[in-house]
Amino acid sequence: MPESSLTSFAEQVWRTKYRQRNRNGIWDESIDATWQRVAQALAGGEREPQVWTERFLEILSDFSFLPGGRILAGAGTNKPVTLFNCFVMGVIEDSLAGVCRALEEGARTMQAGGGVGYDFSTLHPAATEQASSEISPGPVAFMHVWQSLCAAFTSTSERRGAMMGTLRCDHPDIERFIDAKRDPSVLRHFNLSVLVTDEFMHAVDVDAAWALRFPANGTVYRSTPARELWRRIAQAAYESAEPGVIFVDRIARENNLAHCETISTTNPCGEVPLPAYGACDLGSLNLTQFVADPFSPKARWNIDKIARIVPIAVRILDNVYDVSSFPLQQQAQVARSSRRLGIGITGLGDALFMLGLRYDSQPARDAAAALLRNVCECAYQSSVELAQEKGAFPLFAASNYLRAPFVAALPALLRSAIGRHGIRNSHLLAIAPTGSISLLAGNVSSGLEPIFGASYVRTLQSAEGAQPSVRLEDYAYGLYRRQHPKQSLSDAFITLERISPRAQLEMQAALQRYVDNAISKSVTVSSDYDFAAFEHIYQQAYVLGLKGCTAFRPSAARGAVLADAHCNSAIEECHISPC
Repeated sequence: MPESSLTSFAEQVWRTKYRQRNRNGIWDESIDATWQRVAQALAGGEREPQVWTERFLEILSDFSFLPGGRILAGAGTNKPVTLFNCFVMGVIEDSLAGVCRALEEGARTMQAGGGVGYDFSTLHPAATEQASSEISPGPVAFMHVWQSLCAAFTSTSERRGAMMGTLRCDHPDIERFIDAKRDPSVLRHFNLSVLVTDEFMHAVDVDAAWALRFPANGTVYRSTPARELWRRIAQAAYESAEPGVIFVDRIARENNLAHCETISTTNPCGEVPLPAYGACDLGSLNLTQFVADPFSPKARWNIDKIARIVPIAVRILDNVYDVSSFPLQQQAQVARSSRRLGIGITGLGDALFMLGLRYDSQPARDAAAALLRNVCECAYQSSVELAQEKGAFPLFAASNYLRAPFVAALPALLRSAIGRHGIRNSHLLAIAPTGSISLLAGNVSSGLEPIFGASYVRTLQSAEGAQPSVRLEDYAYGLYRRQHPKQSLSDAFITLERISPRAQLEMQAALQRYVDNAISKSVTVSSDYDFAAFEHIYQQAYVLGLKGCTAFRPSAARGAVLADAHCNSAIEECHISPC
């Protein structure tokens, strides 16, 4: 097998984030040693471990499949770490003892390397009396305690801590929550999202009053015009890039396990909605490796390669459940009961350019959706075959599972196979931000995002802080220049700054139809983008059927890790956790 090659910046990413090292000074000698370590560890539970080690190596070493960062950093190291990127934590009990218990569980999870997601809606509003007759400081005040905890673990960790904090749109402290990160120096380890209900969206639509109540006792504290609250969310996002929105009722309706679990929040980047103590198990297909005859009239998706690699990717991520440790016993029980996977994509912007398709065109959306449909059906079929070999996930109940909206839309033959044999994993697809692993693969465009620029300046963030800035070249742009040194760029080369928010949302919507979890996407606009247009972005996301959305407008106050080398525009790394 030929040795893998890394660009100089990718090698820096590998050394900083993924190279094995310990107190005895034993290091992975090369990226190939890292691939070998990961493949061997994940094949350890197979009946033929050597056979599967080789198969895993095949799709890792050419960067066709990129497991999540925790897997790359931890598999086969014998360190007391988890291989799961993130967890949604248990319900926070509205008492001092309950908060302390939740903090302790979060500390143990972050110490093991996992990001955490919390719904703070269970906590009493600020300055109100709790059941214990104590006066509550409120959800936002408690979030600052979690912030300090995460900062402490980040200071001694190789990987940055990451948290998601959510609050229901009808909680009496919702305005405080919306405004919590207007000061860019606070709650830096949190991503924030408002849990938006269908009822609230209807109230916004008809300009109705909106009651703010505490769900534990049903008390209505006051009312506010729904449109004013919605505008406040948009204004905060316009000024500080947060909060995002999570359409929680849609997530509940479309959950494959809606019949047996409740979801109230997501992992830190929003692509995996989870029940209490659920885990996200992530990996991404590098789409630049699935384009045949790039930049030619014959350019096309390599469907045969998809059919060959997706089943191996499913097995890799499924094996994580068998070889990884869990920080908490509750997490092991909940996660293994469903064996959720999050197979996603990265390099979509680059791949579309390689296919000769403009990211903001209908043909590009059609091509991306066709590819995702193929990946989806192949992943589900592979999981059925794994169930025949290893058994279905413990919560599987055929009649209930087949009635779930996403499963009901699968092809009839596939549904029939699920009914006969079961399925190994309750969910199989999620599109994550893929910041660091995309850099490792040669700076392919991240996740489903467009190409940021032909070349730009990037700062690598690590636990020690920002590293020196480096000028990078986009993967597909560099490939085109090497293949066609004397030709001008085709019209298919289009960068983020030229793509409208609507076109970004439409691409996300085109792919969401074939993603059973969710998609992490920041709709990016220019710094001078008009607020009147900006405030419609989240509403368009709801109308288009998305499960969640964040929006980003560059600001000098927040700093940046990406800057265009030509026009000096900049974008910060919006998602805290590099998946």
